[in-house]
Amino acid sequence: MDFIQKGSKQFILANLALFAAGFITFANLYSTQPLLPQLSEEFHVSPATASLSLSLATVTLAISLLLFGSLSEAWGRKIIMTISIFAASLCTIALTFTPSFEALLAIRALQGFVFAGVPAIAMAYLGEEVDPSSLGIAMGLYISGNSIGGLAGRIVMGTMTDFYNWQMGMLVLGLLSLIISIYFIWALPPSRHFSPRPLKLLALTSSLLNHLRDSVLLCLFGIGFLLMGSFVTLYNYISYKLVEAPYHLSATMVGWIFIVYLVGTFSSAWFGTLSDRFGRPYVLMAGIVLMLSGAILTLPVTLEVKIVGIIIFTFGFFGAHSIASGAVSARASYDKAQASSLYLFAYYFGSSIGGTTGGFFWLHYGWNGIILFITVMLISAGMLASMYILLGNKNTSRLL
Repeated sequence: MDFIQKGSKQFILANLALFAAGFITFANLYSTQPLLPQLSEEFHVSPATASLSLSLATVTLAISLLLFGSLSEAWGRKIIMTISIFAASLCTIALTFTPSFEALLAIRALQGFVFAGVPAIAMAYLGEEVDPSSLGIAMGLYISGNSIGGLAGRIVMGTMTDFYNWQMGMLVLGLLSLIISIYFIWALPPSRHFSPRPLKLLALTSSLLNHLRDSVLLCLFGIGFLLMGSFVTLYNYISYKLVEAPYHLSATMVGWIFIVYLVGTFSSAWFGTLSDRFGRPYVLMAGIVLMLSGAILTLPVTLEVKIVGIIIFTFGFFGAHSIASGAVSARASYDKAQASSLYLFAYYFGSSIGGTTGGFFWLHYGWNGIILFITVMLISAGMLASMYILLGNKNTSRLL
């Protein structure tokens, strides 16, 4: 049977469908991030507690990533992705009617669990169904759907909160997601090169443990944990900083701050080019240094300097993350999907731990405390990157 090739109708439909699935997943996942100040005020909870609305979703996402990929091997790719995006959309609509913060957290935890169906499977579907010569652009379009979805969800929620309230924002986002989910079912071509296999939990566990015995992979998993922990911490609490004196920005303006995510589209590709020339470990270290430099630039009071700092921080993050995740695939000589799932597990677990722990530093030490916490994480990431460089010098054929 033929593979899907660039220029064909099926190629367009498949990419639009997976773009839509990525959009839904990440628009809904990060929908509460620009709302943290409003959630603190409405439910009378601390910033750290409010951040659980994101952290619980990402920690259950991290755990379920290890499960959904295996389930799709037995049940099929499209059905798992369909269940995932429909369930996520319905959860967002349910958030509109939550009577308490505890109920909101329960729904977000469930939503995080079902989110994993797309990131755990979409790349596997593309790898199986798309012609190898067309795979690069297909992967790029899918990832762009992830980033644009994350950006759009934040902007929609910030704007709707200003004009109406956050509940109306959730309702609009949930209904929009349902409509897009229906399009996904219609547009995504059925799997032609997928053969179901029985679940083998013992083999899965053995493979995961073997990856965890690899010191290089452990370094990369740790770097993913620290990078995402730093990233989410800054974006969680910058909202609190910008709505207070001397800035007094509206929820809409805070939501539009996230447009700097677009620099990540460029930095991911550019860092990949640099890694071909200088090697992954050194380019990864450069990304971490950029993140630290950008974080420190957010310390001055001037809003313009803060925004420049956020841009540099974001530029470095997406570049470093793209290098670290690519290095995992390059290092793993077998069961690459499982190695990538472990990286994503560490990545999203870092989001949960870092994002919530940062609330302690915000509460007691303000923005200076946030940057101190981020600095410690990034210095730790730099130390792991140094170990990665040393290990890479011992085995250049697999690492560089």
